Amino acid sequence: MYKVALYLLITVILAIFLLPFLYAVSPYELDPSKILQAPSLEHLFGTDRLGRDMLARILEGGQTSLIIGFLAASISSIVGLFIGINAGYFKGNIDKTITIMIDLFLTFPTFFLLLALVSYVQASAVILIIVISITGWMGMARMIRSESFAIGNKPFIKILKVANVSTFKIIFKYFAPLLAPIFLISFTFGVGGSILAESGLSFLGLGVNPPAMSWGSLLSDGKAVIDIAWWVSFYPGLMIFIITFCLIQISDYLQGLANKKEIIQN
Repeated sequence: MYKVALYLLITVILAIFLLPFLYAVSPYELDPSKILQAPSLEHLFGTDRLGRDMLARILEGGQTSLIIGFLAASISSIVGLFIGINAGYFKGNIDKTITIMIDLFLTFPTFFLLLALVSYVQASAVILIIVISITGWMGMARMIRSESFAIGNKPFIKILKVANVSTFKIIFKYFAPLLAPIFLISFTFGVGGSILAESGLSFLGLGVNPPAMSWGSLLSDGKAVIDIAWWVSFYPGLMIFIITFCLIQISDYLQGLANKKEIIQN
């Protein structure tokens, strides 16, 4: 199943970024004579309430959603990795301080924290990436911290510390390879979560500002006409579902591999 999910994910991403070069229809062009036209050969995904081509808008909005999702997940994963390794490696007061900081962030429901942060600034793609990154590193940090504790207690790590091997070398040469599976699993989940977070904010009108668009904002545009034009909200929602479903399947597969490797090692 994971192979199907992987191929589908790659296909969708390539289509989102390459099809606009072949499908030369503007996502911003208004046509009053084609308002809310159903999917047809002329407009494969139909048109919206301003006569704009939905396929072109989904391709344009998909680029925004995917860029925000992958960049926000990358930043939050790297931050979580750095914080988690420091907590698990140094332990003591550093670990206690980091644990308290993580718990404080986790005290607030993530989506409401997103809403609170976005409400004070004018949303844009860059702002959304920063805000989603700020609220998305805690899960990675907790997983890496837990695994780092286990690695730090291994005999060969203790020997390296006694031998005065530099902390930098121990972390990057010995910790990093062992933490790679956990990092990849958390990262794939993070991408899906970031895309959903951006979509949720855009659906509520707190995401990217027009004329920019994302799948969330397109989904929000379609809610007013869902009774008479199902396609306006269906296709953006379908794209969000496909991407997140594929990422979850890939994450499950990676987690299964990591569990098997852990069982073999034990």
